[in-house]
Amino acid sequence: MATIRHSLQTEIFRPIDERLMTFVHVYKPFKKKKTSHFLCLTVTKEAPMVFYIHQVKKTEKNILKKKRCWTLSALKVVDGISSFKADEQGFDLHFDKVYKWTAVNLQERQTFLVILWKQCMNSMTGAKPEFKNLPKEWLITHGSSLPVKPVGAMGDVGNTSDNVVIVEPEEYQALGEKEESDLEKMMSQIGFSASNAEEFVEKLTNQLSVLDEENLESVLSSEQEVAELINQLDFAINEVENLETQLDSYDEILSHVRTTIEKMDQKNYLIQMVNKNNDKLLSQLIKVANQLELSSKHQIALIDADLTNPNSLREAIVAARELQAVMNAEIHPALVQLTAVQEQKKKFDKWKNKFAHILSRHLNNLFIHIGNDTSKLRLSGGELNLPIRSQFHKELSAYTPLMHWCKVMERKAYIALMKVYTSSMAKLYERDIKQFMEEAKLRIIGNRANSLGDDSRRTSIGAKGYSSSGLLGVERDQWSQDIDLEERARFDQILEVVLSQLEPVCLSEQNFCISFFQLDVLSPTTKNTQTTLDGFSEDSRKIEQENLQIPQKKIEKKINEEVRRMMSEIFGCIEGELLNFIQHHEKMDNVYCMSALIRLSEHVMSAQDTGSFLSITFGSVLVHVKRSYDKYMQIQEKSIIEARLPRKAKCGIIPFVANFEEFATTAESMFKNTERRTDLDKWYVRLMSTIFETIVNIAGEHPKTPPEVVKMENFHHLHALLSQLKISVLDGHRKEAKQKYNEALKAYVTRYFGRPLEKLNLFFEGVQGKVAQGVKESEISYQMAYSKQELRRVIREYPAREVKKGLDHLYRKVDKHLCEEENLLQVVWREMQDEFIQQYKSIEEIIQRCYPGSMICLEFSIEDILQFFSEIARSH
Repeated sequence: MATIRHSLQTEIFRPIDERLMTFVHVYKPFKKKKTSHFLCLTVTKEAPMVFYIHQVKKTEKNILKKKRCWTLSALKVVDGISSFKADEQGFDLHFDKVYKWTAVNLQERQTFLVILWKQCMNSMTGAKPEFKNLPKEWLITHGSSLPVKPVGAMGDVGNTSDNVVIVEPEEYQALGEKEESDLEKMMSQIGFSASNAEEFVEKLTNQLSVLDEENLESVLSSEQEVAELINQLDFAINEVENLETQLDSYDEILSHVRTTIEKMDQKNYLIQMVNKNNDKLLSQLIKVANQLELSSKHQIALIDADLTNPNSLREAIVAARELQAVMNAEIHPALVQLTAVQEQKKKFDKWKNKFAHILSRHLNNLFIHIGNDTSKLRLSGGELNLPIRSQFHKELSAYTPLMHWCKVMERKAYIALMKVYTSSMAKLYERDIKQFMEEAKLRIIGNRANSLGDDSRRTSIGAKGYSSSGLLGVERDQWSQDIDLEERARFDQILEVVLSQLEPVCLSEQNFCISFFQLDVLSPTTKNTQTTLDGFSEDSRKIEQENLQIPQKKIEKKINEEVRRMMSEIFGCIEGELLNFIQHHEKMDNVYCMSALIRLSEHVMSAQDTGSFLSITFGSVLVHVKRSYDKYMQIQEKSIIEARLPRKAKCGIIPFVANFEEFATTAESMFKNTERRTDLDKWYVRLMSTIFETIVNIAGEHPKTPPEVVKMENFHHLHALLSQLKISVLDGHRKEAKQKYNEALKAYVTRYFGRPLEKLNLFFEGVQGKVAQGVKESEISYQMAYSKQELRRVIREYPAREVKKGLDHLYRKVDKHLCEEENLLQVVWREMQDEFIQQYKSIEEIIQRCYPGSMICLEFSIEDILQFFSEIARSH
């Protein structure tokens, strides 16, 4: 208790200037792990005094750590829930929430709750916490027995009100049984009637003096007995000295015997040590001899290995493993210096080098033979297939254990064999892939001869390597006439077959190389020229230790790089052959770049291992194809900008407007529901913006056709085309085309229809000018220039016959401007009719307002106008 109190005070509360008043050792109930806690009641040393309840945790390392702290004013309820049950020691403290505790000791619990109650009753002035389930005898007993002192008695705190602080009783030492009985006897003698303390003390002093005198007399009376005791002690000392003298003589006699026995023990120990060392040495020698023993059968299998014979091959594999085991035997470094061990090591090196030479020569010849295979590509059932060289893999798989052995035991031979295999298989696969690609080209051309196809298309290929066929800015009659839509479909299908056939071939070869050359395991050594008996040189040991320390991700990265490097050497022709295949057909038809872009993107996106060789190769080809696609679109855009129209004929529908339908139809059929749709949409927007700008530019430059007609016809065609295609990204351009068409139509009608009744319009403009100057409409007829007679004269100049003649001349002019393909003549003629009727109504309205009752009107009516327009349209 005192130790814990001291630790709590010095470690927890002294640094924060608080004094510990009382504490209780508790733990939380209903928890499997009983963690020790202390609930401590403290008070600050400085005024004003504040009381706290602390929760202190005792860690597993016996370190005290303060966990929670509450002020005494935050305490709401104290519930001694188990105070009436002898087997329980719990209580609750209610702060912001309920905290349940179980005391380790009942006495500590009782003391803590009682002192807590007294402090709450004496030091708190406001609302005091509620105490429940506390026995009244606790409060009465402890209230009278526990001392208290005022707050003002605590040094520099100063006097306050009636508040008091509970003081812990000092540590005391309990009386013994004899002391307790003596004290009871003394108190019974005085009968508890000592009312005068000084008299009581004086009486005790007198009794103590009497006892001292008695003790002194007792010592004096026993002087003779003391003298006799001293004499006996002197005699005993003399006897002991005599005994020691005899023992010294005996020890001197036995010293020679002890020396002799010690020498004998030392000799026995040395003999045992020698025997033990001999036994250990013998066991080590036997162990080394067994570890470094290679049977004669294995020696013959290594030296005279016939790797063409299956039985001999199996024996060579077993013998190679045994040789690796004996060379990798764990031998103490000191034993390696033995002459016999060194000689055995030389034998092992000799057998290893001999077998490695036999293995290298055999596999080298086998790899070269495989690379020189002259068998041609065989088509199974007329289908285009790239053969998987599984028969070679099956033939070589029997040598897989020996290749693994060579990787560990003879690194140089292993690297050399890898190079030979890589070069041989590269030649084989290059031959297969070239033949495969040529067959694919023939399948695309179909029944048409390849040479004839090249000759027929060579005339349509421009200087920049792109065919003029399919360019938006070129007249349709200049396009090549030998474009075969079925051939485009075959190109797409066969390109998919080519890409699909390359995947299993590369994957099969990659899996075989990983297994055969053990590419999924980092090499334990880079040099194996000086091999120790455990199979590794000192440098290789360091490298192996470094490899063990390399993080797993770096190991996987190195393995993947090694696999990709080997595959790139074996299939180095794939990228070039694919590019040649695609570019060959792009020169024939530019549209093939779009199909290639889509197919390659699908294979790159669907690759499970994005870091594999084939995925990276397809990605590299995809980059080139994407550049070709962008270049093709740029040429399309340039052909739109550089489009030139015949200047002697009327404009009509511009070629890039008419050609956009076929271009968009072809592109939509390829890019619909594909991952590359965004690339097409981007170019859709760019090409359409260029088309809009170029239409405006051509409209302003054409000498024969009015600009309004050029814009009206081409924007009308574009609006109809975009409405038919329903390309969502071009919705804005579709609306803009509609707007520009309407603007051009209105501008054309305004420019060429004008005002057929020009003099009448000028007359009434003057009338409106007078009205604007303040002349009343009813008084206009009194103006000389705008009289009724003058109005009748102007009206007589526009008889119905002359009006119809003027409209007929206008119809011929409009017919001359418009092209037949777009069929906008009736639309324009109807707009002119509406415009004429609107002008007629305006003139009639002004006559009714300014010349009421004059019975003046035009010589023709609206019905006549409608009849004029209808007859003219039918007559043409």
